[in-house]
Formats: sequence, C-alpha cells, structure tokens
Amino acid sequence: MAGITRRRFLRAAGVGGAAAALGLPTLPAHAAVSAAGTTLDVAGVPVGTGGYRRFAAGAGWPLVVRGDVATPGAGREERRVAVACFVQFTDMHMVDAQSPARFEYTHPLVHNSAFRPHETLAQHTATSLVRQVGALRDGPFTGRPIDFVITTGDNTDNHEHVELDWFFQVLNGGRVTADTGDLTRYEGVQDSGSTTFWNPHSTAQDDYKARGYPVVPGLLDAARRPFDSPGLHVPWYCTFGNHDDSVLGALPDGVPFVNALYTGGTKIYGFDAAATARIARAFRDPAYLADAVAVLTSGTGVVRGVTPDPRRTPFTTGEFVRAHLDPRNTGPGPRGHGFTDDNADGVDVFYTFPIAPGVTGISLDTTTTSGLANGSIGLHQYQWLEKVLRRGSSRYYDLFGRLRTQQATDELFVLFSHHTSWTMDNTLPDARRPLDLRLNGQALVDLLTRYPNVVAWVNGHIHENKIVSHGAGERAFWEVNTASHIDYPQVARVLELVDNGDGTLSLFTTLIEGDAPYSAPYDDLSPTGLASHARELSFNTPYTVPAALGELQDRNVELVVAGRSPARA
Repeated sequence: MAGITRRRFLRAAGVGGAAAALGLPTLPAHAAVSAAGTTLDVAGVPVGTGGYRRFAAGAGWPLVVRGDVATPGAGREERRVAVACFVQFTDMHMVDAQSPARFEYTHPLVHNSAFRPHETLAQHTATSLVRQVGALRDGPFTGRPIDFVITTGDNTDNHEHVELDWFFQVLNGGRVTADTGDLTRYEGVQDSGSTTFWNPHSTAQDDYKARGYPVVPGLLDAARRPFDSPGLHVPWYCTFGNHDDSVLGALPDGVPFVNALYTGGTKIYGFDAAATARIARAFRDPAYLADAVAVLTSGTGVVRGVTPDPRRTPFTTGEFVRAHLDPRNTGPGPRGHGFTDDNADGVDVFYTFPIAPGVTGISLDTTTTSGLANGSIGLHQYQWLEKVLRRGSSRYYDLFGRLRTQQATDELFVLFSHHTSWTMDNTLPDARRPLDLRLNGQALVDLLTRYPNVVAWVNGHIHENKIVSHGAGERAFWEVNTASHIDYPQVARVLELVDNGDGTLSLFTTLIEGDAPYSAPYDDLSPTGLASHARELSFNTPYTVPAALGELQDRNVELVVAGRSPARA
C-alpha cells in the first residue's frame, strides 16, 4: 500500500474494517456491558474534506486489544473480576480569557497556548464532560460504578485565583460566571477589531473568518453569562500541572512586571513582528525572559485600558493546595482531593490514595517553577516514590537487575502525573527545593520497570491520545496519555482495571465526549450549545493537530499486563 498513510487508510476503509485490515485485534461492540454514552457507540466526525468543517455523529471506535507486553488469554472474558473503575480528566484549562496577563498576540509563534478562538468557552466544555460522567455512571466493560475522577494537571490556564474558583465550581457543582473585570461588558481581544483574532460578533473580515469561521452575534455575552454545573457525583482527586504554577505554563512565576499585569488596568494587544518574536522566544528559553520584559515595558505595544480585578492574582502552589483543603471546596470529597495537610506548604505536592482494596494510586508532581512547559522529577520525590513502591512489593529488581524478595503485603500501583515520560526533559532547578537534583522521564521509567506491581502511568500535557508500553514480561507497564479538554478532540477517558484470573490484568480505556450536540445552530447560545460550538471551533483552529485524536490503538483499548489483584489472591 505504498503512498497511503495508516491514517488515510483508516478513514478510507472505515474504523472497524481498517482495524482488521491492519492486523489490530478487536472485540465486537457487544463485548461491552454498555457502550452507550461512550465513543464505542458513536463519535464525532468532521463533515466534508476541506475548509471550515462542521461536526456530525459518526461510527463508534472499536475496542483494540493490545498484547504488547502480555498475551491475551483465551476465555479471560468469562473469568474477569472488576477491580476498579475511574475517569481521567486532563488539561481542563479553566481560562480567564480577558486577563491582562495573557500574550494572545504571540499565537502565530506560540500556537494554541497563546490564543484559542474558543477559549471563552473552556468552562462550558469542562461542564459538558462533567455531565457526561454523571450520565454514564458505570464502566462500559465491567458495569462497575465509577469509583472516582482524577484530573492530571493544567486545571487552570494561567494559575489565577478566579480560574481556580471556576475549577471547583465546575467539578463540585454550582453557579459558574466565567467573567472578570467589568462584569457588564467583554474586555478581551475578541472584540478588538484586530484581524489577528476571531471577532465573532462582527461581520468585518479577520484571519479566522477567512478560514470560514462564522459570525456569531452574542457569543461573547453568552460565554460570560452565569450557568450551572451539576458537579461530579463521585469523589475526585487532583494532580498539579505546569499551567497551575507558572505564567501560561511556560514563563517563570514571580517576575515583578509580569505579575503586575495580572491585576493591572492595561491589556497589551500586540507588538510589531520583531518585538512579538522576542517575547515568544522567552516561552521556549527562560534565558530570554529579561529581553521579553524589556519589550513589554518599552511602551511600544498596542494597549487598551481594562478593569482591574484582584481575583486575577496568581496563586502559589501552597495556596492551590490549601484551596483544595478548604472545607468549602470539598464537594463530593474527599477533603483535600488527595492533598493532605502535609502538602499545605506547597513544597511537596505528591501523595498516595486508595483506589481499591489492594490497589494504590500515586499522584506525582512533575512540574518545576523555573519556566518552560516540560517537566522532570526531583530526587527527593523520586526517593519517596521508591519507598512507596518497595513497601508494597514482595518482589522487585535492584539497580543491577537482580530479583529481590521480601516480606511485604503486595499492592498494585497506578501512577498519575501531568507530564509524559518523553516530556520530562526539563531538569532546571525548582525553587521549592533549589538544591534538589532533577531527573528526567527515562530515569522514572527505569524505576517503574523495577517494580512488577506497577500497572500503569496515566498522564496528560501533550494534548494527544497516545498509549505506549514500557518494559517486558513482569517488568512491564502501560503509559496512558489522554488528549486535553480545551483543544480538539476534547475527550476524557474511562479506565477499568480487571483481574483476568490467569495471571494477567487488563486495563480497559474508553474515551468519552462531552454531553453536547455534535452540531448546534449558531443562535443556540445555551450552555450545551456553547459546548457544541467549542468542539467545532477547536477542530477548525489553524493550529489543530489531527493526530491529537490518536490512532485506534490509542483510543478504546484493552491493555493486557502480567499480574494479579492482591484482593483476588
């Protein structure tokens, strides 16, 4: 089949037939207890082949069985015992789209993280996923009720207190008013008249309307209008991300002029191309931060007066944790959402929590306060992690690959972090532990493959569905990455852990979409209509990466791994 890519073949043959033709083992839809409400049943597809594309309901994606590291045993379906069922939210990016501490004009260089035409609707997108979890209730393959939800970082976009408030309101339930500054009018870049941004209310041409973006009068007002989130019906846990501790997830926190922008009364709308490039460069290399600040303070930019709002003040890591510990934010529980009083100073924001009898969850902090989007793990946390793993392992391998045995009550482990193993390459020091050696993702993978009780590592950050295996035999585990809620394809993932009764475990991962129509009339400005528009707009941005959807083997998958549940032993 020379000259045709796998992705093109999948589209041409249809997902089910293409999966079979490519040799991917699949299970029929009836293998699920209930596919309803998941992408096993139906999935959104763009209509047409080019230009601005609307969405429609399409065929669901099959379940692909992956035996990369363990052979799927015959008859395992009859022996299975459900161990746990949970949902991963990731990269929710609650966005204060009107904040003066944003750099939207750099979007041709910084792409999606600087400006998204749908970013005023981020809270509506997240709420639509909350509604879908509430409607789903049970795991599609086990029928086990959902035990909990966990967010794997970038809960906020620019680590503002008001964004954190919206995060709690969406997950716990309540009235959400995604508005700051002057509450009687919109003060962001999308009514600026600048052709660089989508101005949805105006018939005047801009760069986005040239791509087919519609005119939607009233959208900006509707986005700022109060709406209600039902909140989650199950406990939820939280993991920290780089957007939760730094300016737009990349610039170091605490730069005086940048911090003053947050609560100031001036919003910068743009610079000339050369100046914009100097600012954008600082997002990729902190060494250029001083030069970026020099541009920002030069007085040469296009500015607009806006209404100051103290709620935009950036929070510290400690304030983030203490907000979770605040009883007013407990919602469906637990208190702290994983964080404990030991994390309240914001220095060490990693913890363990019980997933099920014999299964422990480990939430890591892979961020660093020194700037850049990628992460790493400090030696102090690495050593803490190894102690946790060893305490729950009767068998493990030492640094030289020798098998060690000890008296211990075995636990299975599922890890959660924001960064993936391949994006943990930023070993700049962290101000919270400035003398701590920082280790990269490969060092963490090497550690995890020494402990056979590690089943999976679940993460986010790259805004892409991608599943990879590490190791071999009993020293193998799965790394499961899920795309973001702010960017296309705006999905969450249901994970079901089962014991196959034959010395293997299976981790089912099933993608779900938000509870919103695939297409809505542009005059539908209800909360579900806005969530629908956000999905469509996110697909059509100039910076959308279609590969973010992942291949079939990155979506609805059964991941087989050696092991057994201690609870079944």
